[in-house]
Amino acid sequence: MKKVLDVELPSITNAISEIAHGRNSAVALTEECLSAIQEENGLINAFLSVDREGALAQAKRVDDAVATRSSLGALAGAPIGIKDVLTTQGLPATAGSKILEGYRPPYTATAVQRLIDAGAVILGKLNCDEFAMGSSNENSAYGPVRNPHDTDRVPGGSSGGSAAAVAAGMALATLGTDTGGSIRQPASFCGVVGVLPTYGRVSRYGLIAFASSLDRVGPFAASVRDAALVLGVIAGHDPLDATSSTAPVPDYTAEIDKGVSGMRLGVPAEYFGEGLDPEVRSAVERTIEQLRAAGAEIVPISLPHTRYAVPTYYVIATAEASANLARFDGVRYGYRAPEAKTLAEMYQLSREGGFGAEVKRRILLGTYVLSAGYYDAYYKKAQQVRRLLTDDFLAAFKNVDAILTPTAPTPAFKIGEKTDDPMAMYLADIYTVTASLAGICGISVPCGSSREGLPIGLQILGKHFAETAVFRVAQAVESLQS
Repeated sequence: MKKVLDVELPSITNAISEIAHGRNSAVALTEECLSAIQEENGLINAFLSVDREGALAQAKRVDDAVATRSSLGALAGAPIGIKDVLTTQGLPATAGSKILEGYRPPYTATAVQRLIDAGAVILGKLNCDEFAMGSSNENSAYGPVRNPHDTDRVPGGSSGGSAAAVAAGMALATLGTDTGGSIRQPASFCGVVGVLPTYGRVSRYGLIAFASSLDRVGPFAASVRDAALVLGVIAGHDPLDATSSTAPVPDYTAEIDKGVSGMRLGVPAEYFGEGLDPEVRSAVERTIEQLRAAGAEIVPISLPHTRYAVPTYYVIATAEASANLARFDGVRYGYRAPEAKTLAEMYQLSREGGFGAEVKRRILLGTYVLSAGYYDAYYKKAQQVRRLLTDDFLAAFKNVDAILTPTAPTPAFKIGEKTDDPMAMYLADIYTVTASLAGICGISVPCGSSREGLPIGLQILGKHFAETAVFRVAQAVESLQS
């Protein structure tokens, strides 16, 4: 076991202020992050590629703007890493898969472009489970990511590289994606803040798709305020994404310090049953009592269809994955099997050699549930249950401002512990897939540690486009931990 938590980077708010007032430089801060990557990434394996030259050039542009007193963006000089399922023009975009090895996209994802436009420094691309399919970051074709709190353990998945990079001090913030918990669960395992925006709040243009009705882009950061600042930059309508919402983007930091006095916070009984680790239960329940003492009203609630969430998710997500991944056929881009002699062989051998075991498993599951004779029994039924799960949340939010649950049933588990049991791995998402299916927003914020020093996360869920309320509760939790 080794801990890799030696680097303490400033908050984004402080870093931007220091740079803007000439007390630090963007180049110096970027070099600090690049040094941390060089020192620690060989063990952690969070970064798949580093754009040293591009990052330093962008940092210099920020310093030049400071010197000439030009206007600065909201993230001017902040070094940020990008999950490798988001395209950035000229940089590799592998999605953690061999089938996209060497691919360099000709365009940049909207969320990434908005970071660049705000003056952020893009450090490089971060490791993830292949095509974002996994809960441990052990499915990457480029090796597993290790948890900086204990390098024998997983960082969570699929955005494990994004969470680990922040926890290890390699970046001030990162972008990840969340389809069934892939931001929130790694945030919990690595002891950082991870945000699930409302579906449609952040553009998916330039995101290599896993499940299009579930995929969302969101930030990781070391603090709630930093996460809120980054979300404010990347959120907003994008005409390039047909599912992008036109709802205005509020200032997420405006009410972040108002506290929880007078707020009604729901606690669902279904999230505190069998399978919840006692140490996780203790940390979450202690935090709930602290929020009560801070003036919140704690309201017992029920989300009765929760027990159907995992099977519902793994029908819908795999069905959409089987359709989305059909484009990787060896014809247009990506890996092409060199030994193929016919068109049929090229399809078969390219996909056989390019995809990993978990991706193949999900393609097969998805193809099955969409096939003739099974569509109504599985996919249609799952969509109906999805509606019931959404209705559970809508009913609850008529009476509460936010919902409090554990983020994950356990702290980070050991590398290799669940790789031979896909069902056990899928159940690691039991507390996160519900919000994914319902399209609501949420956040994971650290709320304690296990006896072994492993982080434990509290999940705070809000109704559609209620990120401001979620940040307000999360900030209160963060204040209680300090």
